[in-house]
Order: sequence, then structure tokens, then C-alpha cells
Amino acid sequence: MAFQSLRSEYMQIPPVTRVYTTACVLTTLAVQLDIVTPFQLYFNPILILKQGQIYRLVTTFLFFGTFGFNFFFNMIFTYRYCRMLEEGSFRDRTADFVMMFLFGAVFMIAFAFVVNLLFLGQAFTIMLVYIWSRRNPLIRMNFFGILNFYAPYLPWVLLGFSLLLGNAVYVDLMGIAVGHIYYFLEDVFPHQRGGFKLLKTPSILKNLLDGTPDNDYVPLPEERPGGFDWGNNRPGADENRE
Repeated sequence: MAFQSLRSEYMQIPPVTRVYTTACVLTTLAVQLDIVTPFQLYFNPILILKQGQIYRLVTTFLFFGTFGFNFFFNMIFTYRYCRMLEEGSFRDRTADFVMMFLFGAVFMIAFAFVVNLLFLGQAFTIMLVYIWSRRNPLIRMNFFGILNFYAPYLPWVLLGFSLLLGNAVYVDLMGIAVGHIYYFLEDVFPHQRGGFKLLKTPSILKNLLDGTPDNDYVPLPEERPGGFDWGNNRPGADENRE
């Protein structure tokens, strides 16, 4: 009975979020069990171009480090904001969501050739957070009961948090930069005078991935007015304190 309930909850996760987060967890589990090593997963241009190890273009986005605080912190943010995007502004637009994934991945891989980054999962998470935050500018947030701010400041709060943890700040900056490029091309430039839509999802993706509209969608607590209280895990807690 418990397994059926768990399976039901798992299958309710939107497909792209489910596939990506599951792949991240399974990759980390494989490393933890010594089935593979990080040396087989990291981004290496020489091995990709000269030895044809194309799979590294994917695995570089799937490994967040071994099980620990950094892994769980990154996975919570990846799951939460990936799901909120897919069920929010990308609802019934799975093909467009996959296109956003591909756009971000291509830009980050291009940057990685220059900056020499090994793993791009954290930068990809920051990109998801940035896009969500720009599309939800009025949501108020509380970060572990310490900071109260509006959603567009969240990527910069995470950047400061990474700095405190001693992580490489340029990884977060790359995620913010790629997220801003996507946001500008998709949400800003087409609405400018003389602007037009540059990012167009191929018809083949739309035919494969887009299904019938879901009219029974119930917004997540984070998408409702008041935002999300990270410290207490309660929606809109900062409103109650006012």
C-alpha cells in the first residue's frame, strides 16, 4: 500500500522534472556505490572531441557531488524550481520546456569550453531559479528565517550563500548569465518595439511532447501569493508576521 502511494506521488511529478531529478539521483547513487566514478562523468573537451565520449555532454549536468549537504541542497532547489516552472509558466508546453533545457545546456557547454568547468549541474539549477524568479517578481520569500526579499533577488541570495560555503562563485554567475539570456530572448525582446521571437520550438518536439491541456492543475504553495518561507517550510509565513 505504501509503495503504491509512493509510486502515485512519484508519477504526479511532471515528466521533465521527474526524468531529470531521477537521473541526477541515480547518477549520484551510482557514484556512491562505486559503479562509476566522477572521472567518467565530468566535462572533458579532449575526451569528447578526440575519443567520442559524447555522453559527457549529458553526465556533466547530472552529478552534484556525493551525498551530503551540498547534494541535498542543490537537489531540493533543482526539483522545486524545475517543477514550478514546468507546472507554472510552461504548463501544457513540455516541448518549450525541453527547448529551454537544450538552450541552457548548449550555452553552458560553450562556456565550459572556455572557463574549464567540470560539472554544470549547479549552474543549470541557478538558471532554473533565475528564470522562475524573473517570471514571478511579486512573490515574497523568506530564506531560512534570516532574509525577506522578492523573488528576483533569490539567485543573488544563493550566490551569496555559495560564497559563504566556499563554492566557486563563477558557476553561479554562469547560471545567472545563461538564465538572463534566455529570459531576455523569450520574455523581453519579443515585446520590444521591432522585436520578434527568436527562440522557436521545432514542430517535431511539439508533436512528440505536447499533449492535451491539463485543466485540473492545482498551484503549488510557492506559486500562491505570499511565496514560500524557506526556514519554516510554510507558505506565506512572512505575510503572517506583518
